Amino acid sequence: MDCPGRGKPVSYHGPLSIMTLYQAIFLAVIQGFTEFLPISSSAHLALAPWLFGWTDQGLAFDIALHFGTLLAVLLYFFRDWVQILGSAVRRDWGGDPDLRDNGNLLWYLAAGSIPIGIVGWFAKDAVETTLRSPWVIGFMLISVGLLMGWADSTARRHKTVTHVTLYDALAIGVAQALAVVPGTSRSGITITAGLLLGFDRAPAARFSFLLSTPAIAAAAAKAFYDLHQAGGIPPGERGVFIAGMLASAVTGCMVIGFFLRYLRRANLRFFVAYRILFGILILALALLRRSGG
Repeated sequence: MDCPGRGKPVSYHGPLSIMTLYQAIFLAVIQGFTEFLPISSSAHLALAPWLFGWTDQGLAFDIALHFGTLLAVLLYFFRDWVQILGSAVRRDWGGDPDLRDNGNLLWYLAAGSIPIGIVGWFAKDAVETTLRSPWVIGFMLISVGLLMGWADSTARRHKTVTHVTLYDALAIGVAQALAVVPGTSRSGITITAGLLLGFDRAPAARFSFLLSTPAIAAAAAKAFYDLHQAGGIPPGERGVFIAGMLASAVTGCMVIGFFLRYLRRANLRFFVAYRILFGILILALALLRRSGG
């Protein structure tokens, strides 16, 4: 997701118990699609209940989506992570030349994960209150979309994962920290940063997804701890929890594969246009709600 928490504090045992299975699967599929495409999962997950009048899905379902997203990225990049871990201890545990030729990639990923940890810790209250505004979401959708379009059309694209340096990892990590602002899109802002640093589209997306793994894992662990402190998942909600997690994971795996193949042969113009139009839609809806229309 774009950020660890999405919205105001909710009851742990109220909203999810009245959520139907189809609503859970619908939202989980939205999460799986939008988390790994550069179009902002938080914006879509906020808009769907708003349009249909559904109650807040609750923390337990948020955790299901976190774990589904984490499962998707771990399953898809399992061999990558095995090779990255092997390279860190000078073992050849895979055949990808880009990963084999960059033995420091694990340490770069660790360094790049620090900025979002710092920002997430200190900006948590603002993220869950002030920054949840549809005006902020719409503005970020449009502004980051324009920046992504400019980077996609003007940046030199010659670097692969082999060329990642500590500076690259920290710069992309700082960009990832901006994704705590709803509407930014973690993949959108990190891919944009990668393009501006000279990476080709597909390698920029690949590094973006690898860098997202520690942040998603940390967010899922923190949310699970909060839920455990609140008494855990009620028995009647476990089916919805599992369905949401599996739907998010399966959809996420499919979308990652599609998006990486897409970026090897196409540009980001479609996603730029989508972000701008979606941002305009959210601002228009917010204006209508404000005026009572």
